[in-house]
Amino acid sequence: MEEKKKKGFFKKLVSGLSKTRNNIVESVDNIFSSFSSIDEEFYEELEETLIVSDLGVDTTLKIIENLKEKVKENKVKDPQDVKQLLMEEIKNLLKIEETEYAFENKKSVILVIGVNGVGKTTTIGKLAHQFKQDKKKVILAAADTFRAAAIDQLIEWANRANVEIIAQQANSDPGAVVYDAVAAAKSRKADILICDTAGRLHNKKNLMEELRKINKIIEREYGEVHKETLLVLDSTTGQNALQQAKQFKEIANITGIVLTKLDGTAKGGIAIAIQSELQVPVKYIGVGEGVEDLQKFDAESFVEALFAKEDEEAESL
Repeated sequence: MEEKKKKGFFKKLVSGLSKTRNNIVESVDNIFSSFSSIDEEFYEELEETLIVSDLGVDTTLKIIENLKEKVKENKVKDPQDVKQLLMEEIKNLLKIEETEYAFENKKSVILVIGVNGVGKTTTIGKLAHQFKQDKKKVILAAADTFRAAAIDQLIEWANRANVEIIAQQANSDPGAVVYDAVAAAKSRKADILICDTAGRLHNKKNLMEELRKINKIIEREYGEVHKETLLVLDSTTGQNALQQAKQFKEIANITGIVLTKLDGTAKGGIAIAIQSELQVPVKYIGVGEGVEDLQKFDAESFVEALFAKEDEEAESL
């Protein structure tokens, strides 16, 4: 059953990455087929293509430098043979250890942060549903109290996932919500407490103070628990998502990234830039509206889906 789910998600991934594939891979393939030898011009063309494909300058320079070494090491002469080396290089940049998901099997508090509109509340709902399916006892905390819609949306998700939620009125103190949620998680022996938080990055000082206060409450009241901080980013915003991540990294100890809306963008290359430049793992990706369309990130599958041939894509649909 698990294998079937994985295959189903890979098909979605191949399909979801079609815009990104058209953006990156077609241009890259053109370079491989139009050059007869591997020279400086070949690398310059490849570099330019990767930069404009939302991989960004720093990540691209790292890839090209490593690629040159591999080409030399393996005595590669044919530009067509560089494609496999490029895929391996991207996989290496994206690879994350299985231990990064250890929190799923520990008593954990997951703080979910991100600006409004990136799919934060939906991500929490989908994670809650999946943890519940795995027989975990889950409690949600509606600590984004500045938006009544966020509270209502989270309550709706809690009902759909059949998990408990701790919520107060709009404009309540977020710290008080988290305090009550921690007390509930302890007394009801919850496995995972997921806290929604406000996403007003334009008012960074207030947001920083709020997150500091929430963390202090968790530390004081539930010190023994594992803490995870997931940043949700909208992949359709490309380089803006990377800038957001950099800003959030200044004010929070981010342990993982959730990249949403990969199915609606040509900017999926941003996943590579984010992980490479921030040194923070992309832990989950979303390629659709369905509950099962948010899955753990797998570098191998991502790169294979990104570079999938057109006939594989058609086969997967």
